[in-house]
Amino acid sequence: MSASILELESRLARELGRAVIGAQAAARALTIALTARGHVLVQGVPGLGKTLLAKALARTLGGEFKRIQGTPDLMPSDIIGVQVFDEARSAFVFRPGPLFADVVLVDEINRAGPKTQSALLEAMEERQVSIEREALPLPEDFLVLATQNPREFEGTYPLPESQLDRFMLRIEVDYPAREAEAEILARYGGMLAAAQTTLAEVAALPRALLAEARAAAQAMHVEAALIAYVLDLAQASRVHPRLSLGLSTRGALALLKAARITAGLRSADFVTPDDVKEAAVWVMAHRLVLTPEAALEGATDVEVVMSLLAETPVPR
Repeated sequence: MSASILELESRLARELGRAVIGAQAAARALTIALTARGHVLVQGVPGLGKTLLAKALARTLGGEFKRIQGTPDLMPSDIIGVQVFDEARSAFVFRPGPLFADVVLVDEINRAGPKTQSALLEAMEERQVSIEREALPLPEDFLVLATQNPREFEGTYPLPESQLDRFMLRIEVDYPAREAEAEILARYGGMLAAAQTTLAEVAALPRALLAEARAAAQAMHVEAALIAYVLDLAQASRVHPRLSLGLSTRGALALLKAARITAGLRSADFVTPDDVKEAAVWVMAHRLVLTPEAALEGATDVEVVMSLLAETPVPR
């Protein structure tokens, strides 16, 4: 059963690699997100191919891709849609916004105002939006891929904890290695249509493969001691002296789901503490809120996660 999860990662890395050089680093995290139906927060400086990665991911799902640019004047109706009067029908008709797509890229999400950010909460959690007291379902494989620049804070609105908690994973996109960057310059330099040409080569994954991977993750055996280990990590984060907010129950559940899929990626049929540790930084770091003192001292959320993993006893 777990072979389907491994095959999903292999095919995803291959197809993403047709358009995005160096996509293998993100393939594992995206495999976890797709299998668990989770959303992804991509953090990195501008110009590293995050938009191209999202477009390639949409093609692998065989779905529709929409892009939303976060700006301070962006309104909820700009992403959800609006009711317009149709004179031919003599009635109001709903025109869906870009949120009604399979893969939605919210670029620079922290530049959108709090009201617009809040409009994403229902969509990300319940996979539906409410318009005029009517709940409209979103696509089955609805996935939000949001980006933010961790180094530019002028004109931004920090994401609220409730929204950060709805992102299953946060992945870091760093500058590519010199060899990879040289290949990027050789492939795309001076060719405006090169990105679209390579993007067209990305093939959709078989729908059955994704369903098999999800079934395999669901069937993964989890010992009671492993669940206790996840709970111990969550509890340790809630009383950590450098944190003002620890891991939520939703976060603990996301960590367990990610560990199930990570176990499948090593062709196992049971989850071990090492699987939890491998997924911990992706799942936990963005959910933790440092105390003001820890932030002033230069501590990072990733460092706190590593200390939690080092200090929490591992079940035998």
